[in-house]
Amino acid sequence: MELQELKDMASQVRRDIVRMVHGVQSGHPGGSLGCTDYLVALYFKVMQHDPAFHMEGKNEDVFFLSNGHISPVFYSVLARSGYFPVSELATFRKIDSRLQGHPATHEHLPGVRIASGSLGQGLSVASGMATAKKMNNDKHIVYALTGDGELQEGQNWEAIMFAAHHKLDNLIIAVDYNGQQIDGATKNVMNLGDLKAKFEAFDWTVLTIEQGNDMAAVLKGLEEAKGASGKGKPVCILLKTEMGAGVSFMMGSHEWHGIAPNDAQLAQALNEVPATIGDY
Repeated sequence: MELQELKDMASQVRRDIVRMVHGVQSGHPGGSLGCTDYLVALYFKVMQHDPAFHMEGKNEDVFFLSNGHISPVFYSVLARSGYFPVSELATFRKIDSRLQGHPATHEHLPGVRIASGSLGQGLSVASGMATAKKMNNDKHIVYALTGDGELQEGQNWEAIMFAAHHKLDNLIIAVDYNGQQIDGATKNVMNLGDLKAKFEAFDWTVLTIEQGNDMAAVLKGLEEAKGASGKGKPVCILLKTEMGAGVSFMMGSHEWHGIAPNDAQLAQALNEVPATIGDY
């Protein structure tokens, strides 16, 4: 996809997100909207991946979602890139749906390689996959996305140390650096300090995408990250996003971490976000 096509896809994915969460009055719209541009860029432009889906991920790039509560954006991107029918988005969080509130492997949903309901585990799994690709002489890249508040979990830092020690330069992680988590601003809940300095101290290459909701900036940052891979160090992208990006009344507020819009709010959101491709 070219730039405008990617922007159009991101707009449609945002519509999917608010409609999915509204449909069951449950889910996490804020972080999903914030990470839309990154995931659209990754799946529709950057990654070499196969929607036919093979769990082992051999000879293709793979992605792991660590902050699994932003499943609405993940499901929308997977469906619209061909992993399963777009119409299935209408079953989000419903009884017997494969689209659970947090991604799970029990339902065998194509595109989902790990259950990520519990925070803090994705970077460990991604490091394991990157290690396997090294052992198998598979030159493809492992991508992972984590929340900034999620880095308050200690397991992440074990994985970060492991990846650097084993020179997993086929690993690119992005931190959704929106400064918000369920209980408020990360600086108030547990201050993360200087993440760039911390990752560099662990011997990672660190890049920052200052405008994580600008598609051109996201594409440029991802290409820079790919260019930095293969040079002996894992790569971290500090992805500065805004929670609720694209929907005015949700933007910048931790309150939209995990609540659904009512009917009037849905109508306002859909009025702000154009239907560029077609609703499910």
